[in-house]
Amino acid sequence: MDNNLTSEPKSNGVKKGGARIIVDDDDEDLSPTDLSEMLAEGTKEAHDRAENCQFVKDFLRGRIIRELFKRGTTALYFVYSAMEEEIEKNKDHAHIAPIYFPTELHRREALARDLEYFYGEDWENQIRLSAGTKPYVDRIHEVGKEDPVLLVAHSYTRYMGDLSGGQILKKVAQRALKLPRTGEGLNFYQFEGITSHRGFKQLYRSRINELELDMETKQRIVDESNRTFGFNMMVFSELEGIGNTVKEEVQEEGFGHSHAEVIQDDINKCPYYAAKMAASGNPTYALHLAQRCLGVPPCQVALAWPGFVSLCRALQPGTFCKAQKNRHLPLS
Repeated sequence: MDNNLTSEPKSNGVKKGGARIIVDDDDEDLSPTDLSEMLAEGTKEAHDRAENCQFVKDFLRGRIIRELFKRGTTALYFVYSAMEEEIEKNKDHAHIAPIYFPTELHRREALARDLEYFYGEDWENQIRLSAGTKPYVDRIHEVGKEDPVLLVAHSYTRYMGDLSGGQILKKVAQRALKLPRTGEGLNFYQFEGITSHRGFKQLYRSRINELELDMETKQRIVDESNRTFGFNMMVFSELEGIGNTVKEEVQEEGFGHSHAEVIQDDINKCPYYAAKMAASGNPTYALHLAQRCLGVPPCQVALAWPGFVSLCRALQPGTFCKAQKNRHLPLS
């Protein structure tokens, strides 16, 4: 991937500071041994397992209650506090410095504002580190102290997910919980230092691909990323269990995204999932995905319908529409 410094480049999504970097849109330069490609390929199964957690599926349908959202925000606060503390300690490390973007990415302060909105000024005395979140936090501190290169896995998995599928959750939560359109309670999802999510993700992937790492270390990072998915699933499972006992009426499904809105967001934010749904024979997803990828009107898609569905079924989900390196589960 060719990165060129210039005074008038195409935006990389970073709003402030430093020379901009042009990120070539041509994916042909990527190699299967690039870390971003290894992470995409090596975490497919973990991505699928996490994607199919009941908590995530319910969330995407708008079936999220305020108490669970508050507790989920609390879990994220402890996770990001740990991760950003360790990133800060290791910001001069050879493998952390290139992906050190505190202004653009760090979430701790945003989460603190969200917790103050939900719990009030005394929020710090009302939250606690849960049993389901503690192993995740402990692991982050462990790698930060003993093996900082593995922070690459934690940073990549979390932040890239937040910039991708996490944006779907923002819209669902705002509608389901009737949160203010001015953004209170949803600061976590607002990346004010980034003007283009897509451009910044390209920049971030190019940075991790340029890290000087041997294959053994790259594989350890992939393994740690899979472990990170596991920690997130522990948090989801805990929240699901709490949801079964909380004495509060579950929001009607209609408070979530409309069906059409969810489909469009699935395609825009997580094309891997949309392609998989199309490949399973879901006609609505296949139609919208065809329009998105082929850039033709619905009537033309309908004429080519049988061939398009066959193509979806023939392709591996991770390769359709170059989705495998861009896909990210909404872990947030």
